[in-house]
This record gives sequence, structure tokens and C-alpha cells, in this order.
Amino acid sequence: MGTTQLEAAPEPKYWHLKTVLSEALDSEFAVGEILPNERDLAARFGVARATLRQALEQLELEGRLQRRRGVGTTVAPPRMGVAVGSEHGTWPGEVGDAWQPVDCAPAQPPAEVARMLAAKPDEQVHVVRRTRVSHGQPVAAELLYVATSSVTELSAIDAPSGASRARGVLRELHRLGLEGQDRAVELGSARADDAKALDRLPGAPVLVVTTRFFAEGRTVAVSVATYRADTCRLTFGDAVGVEIHHGPERQAS
Repeated sequence: MGTTQLEAAPEPKYWHLKTVLSEALDSEFAVGEILPNERDLAARFGVARATLRQALEQLELEGRLQRRRGVGTTVAPPRMGVAVGSEHGTWPGEVGDAWQPVDCAPAQPPAEVARMLAAKPDEQVHVVRRTRVSHGQPVAAELLYVATSSVTELSAIDAPSGASRARGVLRELHRLGLEGQDRAVELGSARADDAKALDRLPGAPVLVVTTRFFAEGRTVAVSVATYRADTCRLTFGDAVGVEIHHGPERQAS
């Protein structure tokens, strides 16, 4: 690898460096290959390490790089297309749902979720925790908040917590007639719990999909699903099930 000095450019130096680095990823590195350390990269391109970090962070946000605990920064594979819902909508946990229940416990929801559920102050709801894995890799984690008034017939023999309790809550939720749903997507940063579940570093870029489920003329459940921004490309359509597919292969030599 030779030394490459950056030429003067009108855009911010880190943005120009990002372009140069992206070209280097295409021509010099293979998917999964570990990049040289920051000191060596900064010396090669004649920039400060702070500038280098900004460029690397942008490439991670764009899905070109992955930072992994105990490994370092590696070249990311092509993003996976992840269908996150259908036009008509289905309840969480219905046939074809790719999510796996992990746990369920009563808890007080975040203020915004409590507002959507019209929960009273200090009122607890059922919090179902689910995960989604593709090709052996965790791609998303979900917290599904279900109003206690929506699942009043939970059996006393159901487990008080765990995956069995989660399935029980989902089963009772399905007894309601789904009237519709809406969905919002925003870019966020991985919190500690999300980072652990997704094998990411805290603060890593994530895509947060918030879905409200309507029945009986009100919001009965709210899903907050966190997807890895470095590996997922969210798609929306009228597919009944959840489908993951690979995008075009990225060429590297």
C-alpha cells in the first residue's frame, strides 16, 4: 500500500477522505477483511486521526464497514433487504413472522409509548422482547409494549415470564380484530441493551422502526424494533410474511 496524500477539495476533508477510502475498499480489500489500525491509515492518507474517525463513522453508517468487539474494523458484506411489514398488516407473532420471542415481563413503558397506549401514570404494561436472526447473525431486536387491558384473559397457568409468557401475550393479542397499523422509521444510536443483543458497540448506527397496532378503536400495542443499520436495508410492501434476501454482490479484488 503506497502513501496517498489528499488533494485540496471544496467539501469537508473527512468527506473527501470517505470517498477515497470507499474506492480503496472496492479495489484493495475483500469482504470481512480487517482494516489497518487508525494510526497507519491516518499516516497513509496524511490526515489527523480525528478526521479519519469521522470518515470511518460515515462509512459504517453507509454499511461499508463494521466495528466488531475484539476484532476491529472490517469490510462489511452487502446489506440484506429486510421486509418490515405489509400493506394490510398482521399481528406480531402470526404465521411467517421471523421474530423469536425471548422474554416478557411487566414494566412501565417510556413516556412516548405510554402516551400512545393512553397508559395512566406509573401504569405497567406487558413488554415482550423478541429478536431476529438471519444467516446466524442477529439483525434486529424488538420491544413490543402491550396494554394490559388488551390481554385481560391471560391464563393463570401461563409462565410469569420468559418466552412462554411472551407467546401467551401474543396469543391473546391475536384474539382482537386488527383494525390497522402505522409505522415510522428513524435513524438512531444503539443503546447498551440493543448493542449487546445485536453484537454491536454502544452508539453504533441503527434503524428504529416504531409500529402502532390499532384495535377496538385505540392503540393496543406498540412495537419498537431496532435494526442494524450497517447490515439491513429496510423494504416495505404487501408481503404477508417477513423475507430477507441478499442485495447485489459487491466486487472486491
